[in-house]
Amino acid sequence: MKTNIIKSIILGAAAIMVAGCTEGDKFDYNQNVAFIAGTEVTPITKFVVEDTPSTQMISVSTTAPVDKDTKVTLAIDPSKVDEYNAAKGTNYFAVPDGAAVLESTEVVIPAGRSYSEPAIVKMLSTEAFEEGRVYVVPVTIKSAGVDVLEPSRTIYLQIARVLQFTALDISNTRMYSNYIFPDNLMKELGEFTYEIKFYSRQWHRIARMCSFTSKDEQNSSMLRFGENGLPERSLQWVSPGGSIVSSTEFDTDRWYTLSLTYDGSVLTMYVDGNKDAEGSYSGTVDFQRIELGMSWTSYPSSQYFNGCIAEMRVWDRALTPGEIKMGACGVDSKSKGLVAYWKLNEGEGHIFHDATGNGYDMDWSKTCREINEGAGLTYDLDYSQYVQWNSSDANRCSE
Repeated sequence: MKTNIIKSIILGAAAIMVAGCTEGDKFDYNQNVAFIAGTEVTPITKFVVEDTPSTQMISVSTTAPVDKDTKVTLAIDPSKVDEYNAAKGTNYFAVPDGAAVLESTEVVIPAGRSYSEPAIVKMLSTEAFEEGRVYVVPVTIKSAGVDVLEPSRTIYLQIARVLQFTALDISNTRMYSNYIFPDNLMKELGEFTYEIKFYSRQWHRIARMCSFTSKDEQNSSMLRFGENGLPERSLQWVSPGGSIVSSTEFDTDRWYTLSLTYDGSVLTMYVDGNKDAEGSYSGTVDFQRIELGMSWTSYPSSQYFNGCIAEMRVWDRALTPGEIKMGACGVDSKSKGLVAYWKLNEGEGHIFHDATGNGYDMDWSKTCREINEGAGLTYDLDYSQYVQWNSSDANRCSE
């Protein structure tokens, strides 16, 4: 029964693969084909690496028992990663040379069976990994004694590590303020993605977290919880196209990754990489300013956010859902379209560094905010002494 179910799944994948073939190209649904087990739904499989060396077993299957011993040759092929990225719009990286090995490049499917003995993939080291990159070990079938199903020829073992990080604590209302970047760093965005990780210890009526905005706060993307009669755990994205309210009601004491995209017409909110809500807008937005907390006049104490933030990013393009999921723990600072990237993991000091090198460092001794209602902004406010960092054991992210 299990073999028949797998065969149905695989042949369904084959049907999709050949759907675009010409009338003269025929696929024999009764033929016996080989595939790497575990790729029936997706070729991406997590390879949990808590320490090195670590091992992962893979095997090759066929859609029916073979009538004789069938040898299959396997290899780690980094070129497959570029092919997958081009086809799927992702940004995976092959592990560095020598970081992983196949202990045996040949496996055999014994006569009368439809699966091979396991091949062992060993992860030797992650020391050469660059921060923010998602790495995979691409193991592919180079040759077999039967035909190979192309969509399942290669498995991509995504290296999954548990990473500990430091975060910026924004529960101290006295540090709430704005940082305005120089005019030469203003970005007019026809598309964008804004991202931030956050952790709340407590919800209360109206908690304002942050804002991505222009110098004059036009067409902002401001994030707050519990406003306008919403449940305290609901997020309101005050977007350039109006209010967008999350369908998710957020829990305390856990980290979330929030991604806000705009593709030129649709505004989409993602929570942990999953589409949550959307709205519409037409036009461009200017980015030149970040607000942390609620900095306006006397409101900080009543609209404070009791929690931490990390991994704040600005992109000049709308990320794909696949890219968003890949960036849960971090991204490559040289990623295409990444305008500014504050990891917020300094752990000390009051300067939030831009990892891209594009010049968007934020110095919290040179902030600005409106202190008295209607009086306009007061500049060069030094709130550096109120910056707090958090290195809790809860600050963990699984790749």
